[in-house]
Amino acid sequence: MPIEVRKPGLFSTVQDRGRIGGYHLGMPPSGVMDRYAYEVGAMLVGNAGGEAGLECTYLGPELVFTEPTVLAVTGADMPAKINGEPVDGWTAHAVRSGDVLSFDYLRAGARAYLSVAGGIEVPTVLGSRATYTLIGMGGLDGRQLRAGDELKLGASKASRPGSSVPEELRTRHPAQVELRVVVGLSSYRVVPDSLAAFFTTDWRVTPDANRVGYRYRGGSIDFEPRTPPAGAGSDPANVVDIGYPIGSIQVPGGAEPIALLNDAVTGGGYATIATIISADLGRAGQSKTNDVTRFVQVTLDEALEARHEQTARIARVREALGS
Repeated sequence: MPIEVRKPGLFSTVQDRGRIGGYHLGMPPSGVMDRYAYEVGAMLVGNAGGEAGLECTYLGPELVFTEPTVLAVTGADMPAKINGEPVDGWTAHAVRSGDVLSFDYLRAGARAYLSVAGGIEVPTVLGSRATYTLIGMGGLDGRQLRAGDELKLGASKASRPGSSVPEELRTRHPAQVELRVVVGLSSYRVVPDSLAAFFTTDWRVTPDANRVGYRYRGGSIDFEPRTPPAGAGSDPANVVDIGYPIGSIQVPGGAEPIALLNDAVTGGGYATIATIISADLGRAGQSKTNDVTRFVQVTLDEALEARHEQTARIARVREALGS
């Protein structure tokens, strides 16, 4: 096998762009948490068709390559080493048979992305190779990596070792971030002063932060008093079941908001007071325990403009790399 897993890291999974099109059936997209880092890594190694890579959370794996290939590490500041020698992130590197990739301790961010020429070859399930560990689907047997695993690679396309992303197009991961949100779907259930306070509070990421969702601590949310309608529970945050957009924020019991992310359920009975815009989902996924978050309200037009800006930034990388 082209890659042998000597050490799996803390939580390393095979991911791609995600399982799109099944949300109405209750199937979340899974896929990479930081889309920008994934797309840039793919360009560096010559992948263009949504090939799978590894998403490595907090602590990276140790991998042995059994045939020559090209790799790149993007995303979090988790310094990579080849045969014990530090190598630059956001850069394409050639490896030979027998070379070992390992990682130093995380410095900033939460998730590093390993892209390899040809992509990691695992079965496609519902149109994606993404791992959804909650039900054991996709990726490598539906689970995170284990020591002793062997990974196949797909057919390699054109790749250019030494290609590197300009500094201004690499992402940085400060310990305090702003996440832009659009208010809704059930914000009408929140007392106005409490909703205003939501945007002035420093929210800290708790240890309950993973691919399903991030829980934040720092304040509370007061809901308008009411007689619960038929079908809703007694918790003031309850509503009759609604759909949960990716990035939607719910506040069970009025305490510790939860942002639902790539592996979350697609609907339920809690009021969602705001939704993180798509352009900032990667920033959310790169925050880690004890990092501070401020939520910033934007309009739908501003959210769409941010999406266009992110698309334009990816195009700038493509132009810089000549890909």
